[in-house]
Amino acid sequence: MHGMCFTEEHQLFRESLKDFLQKEVVPHIEKWEETGTIEPFIWEKFGEMGYFGLATPEEYGGLGLDLFYTVIFVEELQKINSGGFAAAMWAHAYLAMTHLNKNANHDQKNRYLEPSVSGKKIGCLGITEPFGGSDVAGMRTTAIKDGDAYIINGSKTFITNGVYGDYVVLAAKTDPKAGNKGISMFIVDLDAEGVSASKLNKLGWRASDTAELAFDNVKVSSSNIIGEEGKGFGFIMEAFALERLVMGVNAHARAEYALDYTLQYMSEREAFGKSINQYQALRHRFVDLYADMELCKHYNYGVAHQMNEGHYVVQEATISKLKSTKMADEVIYNCLQFLGGYGYIEDYPMARLLRDSRLGPIGGGTSEILKEILSKIIIDKKEYRAPNK
Repeated sequence: MHGMCFTEEHQLFRESLKDFLQKEVVPHIEKWEETGTIEPFIWEKFGEMGYFGLATPEEYGGLGLDLFYTVIFVEELQKINSGGFAAAMWAHAYLAMTHLNKNANHDQKNRYLEPSVSGKKIGCLGITEPFGGSDVAGMRTTAIKDGDAYIINGSKTFITNGVYGDYVVLAAKTDPKAGNKGISMFIVDLDAEGVSASKLNKLGWRASDTAELAFDNVKVSSSNIIGEEGKGFGFIMEAFALERLVMGVNAHARAEYALDYTLQYMSEREAFGKSINQYQALRHRFVDLYADMELCKHYNYGVAHQMNEGHYVVQEATISKLKSTKMADEVIYNCLQFLGGYGYIEDYPMARLLRDSRLGPIGGGTSEILKEILSKIIIDKKEYRAPNK
């Protein structure tokens, strides 16, 4: 599968990205984890390298590359041991910017997508609400037409980049009585009058800012609606497939990182006169975990290939996130155990990995919600189709 998916150009890109991360990001990670603030300079450095424009057409400053460049990007971000930093980067590039790439008009792309590619504007995605969780159709945030503008009221929560970002791609109900057919998408500047952000204190992902956003009579121009009124739910469902695949790839990559680190540790750690990688109980448990990681990784590459070919992979991407995030939690839990007491010490990577990984089965749709979605597809034969543009 590696040879089928990754060309020599992909591998050169991976090596260049690894080098960039080690030189420009890793020296700052501990500070950003401690302060919960990613310094602004790094966003423009990512932009200068083209990392935010991998999936954006050249017309808008991007590189227009295939999906496996994105796979490499999110994989390598997981291997510098800061789930929060990684989340800030991919939430910008693959949550906010996905909607701009796919559904924004030319003017919106000029105003928001191009500066997002360059790292001069930071985006976030506002869907989840304090009372709604994964129930997208039950959202309460409204956008009521008022002349050539909309007046937005409501709140969103668990919004990565919501504190220090520049704009939010926001889902709101333009027709509260129409259920999911009444949802529309807007681009809202976070410095607009009536927008406020409260920073949330999280178990993990400490480097990233996560906000609860409030909208109090926020006036937004009609020129900032994405697509047409009532199209938002379809846009959200389509984007969820990429988000879930990204989270599945994140999961197999951090599990791989944990296993690589643990194997090195086991080869150096001695107990009763021999390295602990020579004890059968530990060896067999390790290879079980490694096999689970490899199965998820190759499945995820297969889903990425289908998505890259233009297939609508709601079922496959949902399985990717469901199984890969569960696998990563189990791998990292066991890897911490392999390290013994050192696994519990913050100077070693496993404690942070354990905290950061735990969000995998929660964010982007909980595992319980994903199982119900899959039940509807597999048991009830419900079909999900790409929205008509």
